[in-house]
Amino acid sequence: ILLLLRNPKDVATSFYHFSNGLATLPSYDTWDDFFTAFMAKKMAWGCYFEYLSEWNKYADEENIMTITYEELKENPALGVKKIAAFFGIPLTEEELQLVVERSSFQSMKKNSEKTHGAFGDILFRKGGVSDWKNLFTEDQNEKMDKVFEEHIAGTKLGKKLKYDLYCKA
Repeated sequence: ILLLLRNPKDVATSFYHFSNGLATLPSYDTWDDFFTAFMAKKMAWGCYFEYLSEWNKYADEENIMTITYEELKENPALGVKKIAAFFGIPLTEEELQLVVERSSFQSMKKNSEKTHGAFGDILFRKGGVSDWKNLFTEDQNEKMDKVFEEHIAGTKLGKKLKYDLYCKA
């Protein structure tokens, strides 16, 4: 099992835009309304912190590899090498480069209409790291930091998320 994690603030930011772009999900008039619902665990797919806590129970099992979105953005080739090794898939240097190129956010966004139809525009928005800084107020930032510290900070997955690096203002 490949478990892909993303920092909680960017998860919230991304899900806010996703919710407002998909008619079948509740939409939100403001970021503040969304943030309140997110922190009150009123999301269609549940609470991200509870999700992390549940997965943390299995983080040490040998058939589970955990990697973060931020790791993949920082060094895509290394991330692909780790994933391929975990699944026992040998890759030549040429194959590695092809996977890195085709799995880049820019490539997937460019091909999203072919691969996902009209849904592609909703799925592939920016693909960046730390976009949360464009939405979070100082108070919201502090609230999420507190929940992170209470629920996940000391766990293996909490440490994997490198919260101090990607989530602090």
